[in-house]
Amino acid sequence: MARLPRMIIAGQPQHVIVRGNNRSELFCCDADYLFYREKLEAACLKHDCQVHAYVFMTNHVHLLITPLSENGLGKALQMLGRYYVQYFNYSYKRTGTLWEGRYKATLIDSETYLLTVMRYIELNPVRATMVADPAIYPWSSYRHNALGEDNSLITPHAEFQRLGLNEADRQIAYRALFKQAISETQICEIRDATNKAWVLGDSRFKARVQLQ
Repeated sequence: MARLPRMIIAGQPQHVIVRGNNRSELFCCDADYLFYREKLEAACLKHDCQVHAYVFMTNHVHLLITPLSENGLGKALQMLGRYYVQYFNYSYKRTGTLWEGRYKATLIDSETYLLTVMRYIELNPVRATMVADPAIYPWSSYRHNALGEDNSLITPHAEFQRLGLNEADRQIAYRALFKQAISETQICEIRDATNKAWVLGDSRFKARVQLQ
């Protein structure tokens, strides 16, 4: 099967999914999550990418990330993947691949979908019935975005900053968004766009992307 083309525009956010091979575990203990987050931050710093939201599940990862250069995202994820495979294989006395092929990604229309995708990402542990509230899950960006917990990995997107004049107001407004469920239609749109490398946006945004 031919590879789906990557749609990358510098400065435009992407929803990225990275999965373990055959749905195998990527994280087995707290140290694994911490190492992955540390190396993700280092890779994004080196290759000019900004992370706005994330969740590390046991066998896959979701990121909302903006590359500031055309090649930044691919280079950052390649660097991260290389570091983490070496660490994981050494830690658990294993060899071979860890990842399920290439990462999946979709270009996001930030004005229409960014805050919805943030909620979609941070609600993953709730949909998976791992926790009843996203604040309980320690390996996502929710505690930073909604509660103000320190997290040097996160760079707030302009759409998030528009939620309020200061951090406290933005956190209140962001928490209020979680009182409304994401519709099944929106969930399917996000999943389909990401898995099939489609553009997630309205017709005007898609037309603009085609002109790039």
